[in-house]
Amino acid sequence: MPELPEVETVCRGLAHVMDGRRLVRLDLHRPDLRFPFPNGLSRRVEGRRIEVVDRRAKYILIRLDDGGTMIGHLGMSGRMMIGHGTNEPLGRHDHVVFVLEDGVTVRFNDPRRFGFLDFAEKGNVEAHPMLATLGPEPLSDAFTGAVLAARLAGRRTSIKAALLDQKTVAGIGNIYASEALYWAGISPRRSAEHVTGARAERLAGSIKTVLSRAIAAGGSSLRDFVQTSGELGYFQHQWAVYGREGEPCPNCDCGKTIEKFVQNARATFYCAHRQR
Repeated sequence: MPELPEVETVCRGLAHVMDGRRLVRLDLHRPDLRFPFPNGLSRRVEGRRIEVVDRRAKYILIRLDDGGTMIGHLGMSGRMMIGHGTNEPLGRHDHVVFVLEDGVTVRFNDPRRFGFLDFAEKGNVEAHPMLATLGPEPLSDAFTGAVLAARLAGRRTSIKAALLDQKTVAGIGNIYASEALYWAGISPRRSAEHVTGARAERLAGSIKTVLSRAIAAGGSSLRDFVQTSGELGYFQHQWAVYGREGEPCPNCDCGKTIEKFVQNARATFYCAHRQR
Protein backbone atom coordinates (compact mmCIF):
# COMPACT_ATOMS: atom_id res chain seq x y z
CA MET A 1 0.00 0.00 0.00
CA PRO A 2 1.36 3.48 -0.84
CA GLU A 3 2.61 5.27 2.25
CA LEU A 4 2.95 8.99 2.98
CA PRO A 5 5.84 9.69 0.53
CA GLU A 6 4.05 7.99 -2.36
CA VAL A 7 0.78 9.83 -1.66
CA GLU A 8 2.63 13.14 -1.28
CA THR A 9 4.33 12.50 -4.63
CA VAL A 10 0.95 11.83 -6.26
CA CYS A 11 -0.56 14.96 -4.68
CA ARG A 12 2.25 17.13 -6.00
CA GLY A 13 1.76 15.71 -9.49
CA LEU A 14 -2.00 16.30 -9.31
CA ALA A 15 -1.58 19.82 -7.94
CA HIS A 16 0.51 20.74 -10.98
CA VAL A 17 -2.43 20.14 -13.33
CA MET A 18 -5.45 20.54 -11.04
CA ASP A 19 -4.83 23.54 -8.76
CA GLY A 20 -6.88 26.50 -9.98
CA ARG A 21 -8.58 24.57 -12.79
CA ARG A 22 -12.29 23.98 -13.18
CA LEU A 23 -13.54 20.38 -13.09
CA VAL A 24 -15.86 20.18 -16.07
CA ARG A 25 -16.73 16.49 -15.80
CA LEU A 26 -16.35 13.58 -13.41
CA ASP A 27 -16.92 10.25 -15.14
CA LEU A 28 -17.64 7.28 -12.87
CA HIS A 29 -17.34 4.03 -14.83
CA ARG A 30 -18.64 1.78 -12.08
CA PRO A 31 -20.82 2.34 -9.00
CA ASP A 32 -18.10 1.71 -6.44
CA LEU A 33 -14.52 0.94 -5.53
CA ARG A 34 -13.98 -0.25 -1.95
CA PHE A 35 -17.16 1.64 -1.07
CA PRO A 36 -20.02 2.93 -3.23
CA PHE A 37 -19.48 6.42 -4.61
CA PRO A 38 -21.66 9.05 -2.87
CA ASN A 39 -25.02 9.56 -4.53
CA GLY A 40 -24.91 12.43 -7.00
CA LEU A 41 -21.14 12.91 -6.66
CA SER A 42 -20.61 13.97 -10.28
CA ARG A 43 -23.42 16.54 -10.13
CA ARG A 44 -22.07 17.85 -6.84
CA VAL A 45 -18.55 18.58 -8.09
CA GLU A 46 -18.85 19.30 -11.81
CA GLY A 47 -18.32 22.97 -12.61
CA ARG A 48 -16.45 23.66 -9.39
CA ARG A 49 -12.95 25.10 -9.40
CA ILE A 50 -10.27 23.05 -7.65
CA GLU A 51 -8.61 25.33 -5.12
CA VAL A 52 -5.81 22.99 -4.07
CA VAL A 53 -4.82 19.34 -3.94
CA ASP A 54 -3.19 18.36 -0.68
CA ARG A 55 -2.88 15.40 1.67
CA ARG A 56 -3.75 14.14 5.13
CA ALA A 57 -1.80 11.00 6.07
CA LYS A 58 -2.31 8.59 3.13
CA TYR A 59 -5.44 10.39 1.85
CA ILE A 60 -5.66 12.69 -1.17
CA LEU A 61 -7.75 15.82 -0.61
CA ILE A 62 -9.13 17.68 -3.63
CA ARG A 63 -10.51 20.91 -2.18
CA LEU A 64 -13.14 22.81 -4.17
CA ASP A 65 -13.99 26.50 -4.32
CA ASP A 66 -17.27 26.10 -2.41
CA GLY A 67 -15.60 24.37 0.53
CA GLY A 68 -16.43 20.79 -0.45
CA THR A 69 -13.61 18.23 -0.58
CA MET A 70 -13.19 15.01 -2.50
CA ILE A 71 -11.29 12.46 -0.42
CA GLY A 72 -9.35 9.78 -2.27
CA HIS A 73 -7.33 6.76 -1.22
CA LEU A 74 -5.19 4.65 -3.54
CA GLY A 75 -5.75 1.38 -1.70
CA MET A 76 -3.32 -1.39 -2.61
CA SER A 77 -2.95 -0.85 -6.36
CA GLY A 78 -4.50 2.52 -7.21
CA ARG A 79 -2.85 5.03 -9.53
CA MET A 80 -3.68 8.59 -10.53
CA MET A 81 -2.50 9.04 -14.12
CA ILE A 82 -2.43 12.37 -15.97
CA GLY A 83 -3.57 12.32 -19.59
CA HIS A 84 -4.14 14.91 -22.29
CA GLY A 85 -7.54 14.64 -23.85
CA THR A 86 -10.68 12.54 -23.57
CA ASN A 87 -9.96 10.70 -26.82
CA GLU A 88 -7.31 8.51 -25.20
CA PRO A 89 -8.54 4.90 -24.95
CA LEU A 90 -10.03 4.05 -21.59
CA GLY A 91 -8.01 1.44 -19.71
CA ARG A 92 -9.69 -1.63 -18.28
CA HIS A 93 -9.28 -0.39 -14.72
CA ASP A 94 -9.75 3.36 -15.31
CA HIS A 95 -12.74 3.57 -12.98
CA VAL A 96 -12.83 7.35 -12.45
CA VAL A 97 -11.87 10.09 -14.90
CA PHE A 98 -11.53 13.77 -13.94
CA VAL A 99 -11.85 16.08 -16.99
CA LEU A 100 -10.44 19.58 -16.47
CA GLU A 101 -11.26 22.78 -18.32
CA ASP A 102 -8.01 22.80 -20.31
CA GLY A 103 -8.57 19.26 -21.62
CA VAL A 104 -6.24 17.54 -19.18
CA THR A 105 -7.61 14.32 -17.71
CA VAL A 106 -6.74 12.45 -14.52
CA ARG A 107 -7.59 8.75 -14.44
CA PHE A 108 -8.01 6.84 -11.20
CA ASN A 109 -6.90 3.35 -12.18
CA ASP A 110 -7.39 0.66 -9.52
CA PRO A 111 -7.18 -3.01 -10.60
CA ARG A 112 -7.89 -4.43 -7.13
CA ARG A 113 -10.50 -1.79 -6.24
CA PHE A 114 -9.31 -1.32 -2.66
CA GLY A 115 -9.16 2.45 -3.10
CA PHE A 116 -12.06 4.84 -2.71
CA LEU A 117 -13.38 8.28 -3.61
CA ASP A 118 -15.65 10.03 -1.12
CA PHE A 119 -16.89 13.55 -0.47
CA ALA A 120 -17.08 15.84 2.55
CA GLU A 121 -19.10 19.06 2.73
CA LYS A 122 -17.52 22.30 3.91
CA GLY A 123 -16.20 22.02 7.46
CA ASN A 124 -16.60 18.25 7.64
CA VAL A 125 -13.25 17.01 6.33
CA GLU A 126 -11.51 16.48 9.67
CA ALA A 127 -14.61 14.73 11.02
CA HIS A 128 -14.68 12.22 8.15
CA PRO A 129 -14.55 8.67 9.59
CA MET A 130 -11.27 7.92 7.82
CA LEU A 131 -9.56 11.07 9.09
CA ALA A 132 -11.10 11.76 12.50
CA THR A 133 -8.75 9.62 14.61
CA LEU A 134 -5.49 10.18 12.73
CA GLY A 135 -2.37 11.13 14.65
CA PRO A 136 -0.14 14.13 13.90
CA GLU A 137 1.47 14.74 10.53
CA PRO A 138 5.10 13.64 10.90
CA LEU A 139 6.47 16.33 8.58
CA SER A 140 4.81 19.20 10.43
CA ASP A 141 6.77 21.47 12.76
CA ALA A 142 4.41 20.40 15.54
CA PHE A 143 5.67 16.81 15.41
CA THR A 144 8.56 16.53 17.88
CA GLY A 145 10.19 13.93 20.06
CA ALA A 146 8.14 15.13 23.01
CA VAL A 147 4.89 14.80 21.05
CA LEU A 148 5.86 11.30 19.92
CA ALA A 149 6.81 10.22 23.45
CA ALA A 150 3.48 11.48 24.78
CA ARG A 151 1.58 9.41 22.19
CA LEU A 152 3.63 6.33 23.10
CA ALA A 153 3.20 6.68 26.86
CA GLY A 154 1.73 3.55 28.41
CA ARG A 155 1.82 1.63 25.13
CA ARG A 156 3.12 -1.89 25.81
CA THR A 157 3.10 -2.95 22.19
CA SER A 158 6.33 -2.92 20.17
CA ILE A 159 7.50 0.42 18.80
CA LYS A 160 7.19 -0.95 15.25
CA ALA A 161 3.52 -1.81 15.80
CA ALA A 162 2.90 1.56 17.43
CA LEU A 163 4.30 3.40 14.40
CA LEU A 164 1.99 1.45 12.09
CA ASP A 165 -1.00 2.55 14.18
CA GLN A 166 -2.25 5.63 12.35
CA LYS A 167 -3.54 7.05 15.63
CA THR A 168 0.06 7.37 16.84
CA VAL A 169 1.43 9.22 13.83
CA ALA A 170 -0.17 9.59 10.42
CA GLY A 171 1.02 8.11 7.15
CA ILE A 172 3.78 5.68 8.18
CA GLY A 173 3.61 2.11 6.88
CA ASN A 174 5.82 -0.95 6.99
CA ILE A 175 8.66 0.29 4.79
CA TYR A 176 9.22 3.63 6.45
CA ALA A 177 8.76 2.32 9.97
CA SER A 178 11.61 -0.14 9.39
CA GLU A 179 13.81 2.53 7.82
CA ALA A 180 13.16 5.17 10.50
CA LEU A 181 13.86 2.71 13.34
CA TYR A 182 17.12 1.71 11.70
CA TRP A 183 18.43 5.26 11.43
CA ALA A 184 17.28 6.02 14.98
CA GLY A 185 19.13 2.95 16.28
CA ILE A 186 16.00 1.58 17.96
CA SER A 187 15.04 -2.08 17.89
CA PRO A 188 11.62 -2.74 16.35
CA ARG A 189 11.02 -5.11 19.31
CA ARG A 190 11.47 -2.39 21.94
CA SER A 191 8.36 -1.61 23.97
CA ALA A 192 6.79 1.61 22.72
CA GLU A 193 6.40 3.02 26.24
CA HIS A 194 10.18 2.91 26.65
CA VAL A 195 10.80 5.20 23.67
CA THR A 196 11.19 8.42 25.61
CA GLY A 197 13.60 11.33 25.92
CA ALA A 198 16.59 11.12 23.59
CA ARG A 199 15.27 7.97 21.92
CA ALA A 200 12.01 9.70 21.03
CA GLU A 201 13.89 12.73 19.73
CA ARG A 202 16.08 10.52 17.53
CA LEU A 203 13.10 8.63 16.22
CA ALA A 204 11.06 11.75 15.43
CA GLY A 205 14.08 13.17 13.61
CA SER A 206 14.71 10.01 11.62
CA ILE A 207 11.03 9.78 10.64
CA LYS A 208 11.20 13.30 9.21
CA THR A 209 14.50 12.60 7.42
CA VAL A 210 13.46 9.29 5.91
CA LEU A 211 10.09 10.59 4.71
CA SER A 212 11.65 13.74 3.24
CA ARG A 213 14.30 11.75 1.39
CA ALA A 214 11.66 9.38 0.06
CA ILE A 215 9.53 12.26 -1.24
CA ALA A 216 12.58 13.77 -2.95
CA ALA A 217 13.13 10.41 -4.70
CA GLY A 218 9.52 10.18 -5.86
CA GLY A 219 8.57 7.50 -3.35
CA SER A 220 9.25 3.78 -3.45
CA SER A 221 8.05 1.57 -6.30
CA LEU A 222 7.75 -1.91 -4.83
CA ARG A 223 4.90 -3.35 -6.91
CA ASP A 224 2.17 -1.12 -8.30
CA PHE A 225 3.17 2.41 -7.37
CA VAL A 226 4.01 4.91 -10.09
CA GLN A 227 3.97 8.69 -10.12
CA THR A 228 1.23 10.62 -11.97
CA SER A 229 3.54 10.78 -14.99
CA GLY A 230 3.87 6.99 -15.06
CA GLU A 231 7.47 7.13 -13.82
CA LEU A 232 8.64 4.86 -11.04
CA GLY A 233 9.75 6.14 -7.67
CA TYR A 234 13.42 5.55 -6.81
CA PHE A 235 13.68 5.49 -3.03
CA GLN A 236 13.78 1.67 -3.00
CA HIS A 237 17.39 2.02 -4.16
CA GLN A 238 18.18 3.92 -0.95
CA TRP A 239 16.60 1.52 1.53
CA ALA A 240 19.00 0.73 4.36
CA VAL A 241 17.25 -2.39 5.69
CA TYR A 242 13.86 -3.01 4.11
CA GLY A 243 14.02 -5.96 1.75
CA ARG A 244 17.75 -6.41 2.39
CA GLU A 245 17.79 -9.56 4.50
CA GLY A 246 21.26 -11.14 4.53
CA GLU A 247 23.04 -8.05 3.21
CA PRO A 248 25.72 -6.25 5.30
CA CYS A 249 24.55 -3.50 7.61
CA PRO A 250 25.19 -0.36 5.53
CA ASN A 251 26.06 2.05 8.31
CA CYS A 252 28.15 0.29 10.94
CA ASP A 253 31.22 -1.94 11.06
CA CYS A 254 29.56 -4.65 13.13
CA GLY A 255 30.14 -7.29 10.47
CA LYS A 256 26.52 -8.41 10.88
CA THR A 257 23.87 -8.75 8.22
CA ILE A 258 20.34 -7.41 8.06
CA GLU A 259 17.85 -9.77 9.69
CA LYS A 260 14.21 -10.36 8.92
CA PHE A 261 11.43 -11.59 11.19
CA VAL A 262 7.64 -11.53 11.15
CA GLN A 263 6.13 -9.04 13.57
CA ASN A 264 2.36 -8.57 13.84
CA ALA A 265 2.00 -10.43 10.54
CA ARG A 266 4.33 -7.98 8.77
CA ALA A 267 7.92 -8.43 7.64
CA THR A 268 10.39 -6.46 9.75
CA PHE A 269 14.02 -5.81 8.75
CA TYR A 270 16.70 -4.56 11.13
CA CYS A 271 20.31 -4.75 12.32
CA ALA A 272 20.41 -6.49 15.71
CA HIS A 273 23.78 -4.87 16.52
CA ARG A 274 22.95 -1.28 15.64
CA GLN A 275 19.35 -1.23 16.86
CA ARG A 276 18.78 -1.66 20.61
